[in-house]
Amino acid sequence: MAKTEREKMLANEPYLASDPELVEMNLAAQRYLQVFNTLPPDSLAERIELVQALFGAIGPNCEIRPPFYCDYGSHIKAGRNLYINFNCTILDCNWVTIGDDVLIAPNVQIYTAYHPTVPEIRRTGVEMAAPVTIWDNVWIGGGAIICPGVTIGPNSTIGAGSVVTKSIPDRVVAAGNPCRVIRLADE
Repeated sequence: MAKTEREKMLANEPYLASDPELVEMNLAAQRYLQVFNTLPPDSLAERIELVQALFGAIGPNCEIRPPFYCDYGSHIKAGRNLYINFNCTILDCNWVTIGDDVLIAPNVQIYTAYHPTVPEIRRTGVEMAAPVTIWDNVWIGGGAIICPGVTIGPNSTIGAGSVVTKSIPDRVVAAGNPCRVIRLADE
């Protein structure tokens, strides 16, 4: 049996985002986000309910400050004590798994989606998406960009403005463009 476009998307295979199922999923997420991003500042309980309905899974004691943006929401799984500051964008065309006790500063971008680099293939409209994993007790500094297929190891820190193109090991401080380990977390 042939795979659906969503199944191809989640398998990091070429897929068409214009597929009706994916278009409807995206529209549903955008409806949630329109409400989420326009709630009054003292509407924490309502924001939590919307995120619980939007995300694939989310643990207790989490806060996401608006505005927040994502493609589907349903492909985001997050643990407990998550804090996401203002203006975060998560392109969750594949799984984005976020562990416990993760801090995400303002203007962070997490991308699973990417396009073919061969122009003739790119013109066909296909896209791909590779999962992103952020382990427990990670701090991602303001304006960082996490690229498709990256894993950030537990207890690590990503410096502000970093572009993370390759996976980062456990318990380090990494920064730069491209992001690289600059020291151990305990130094």
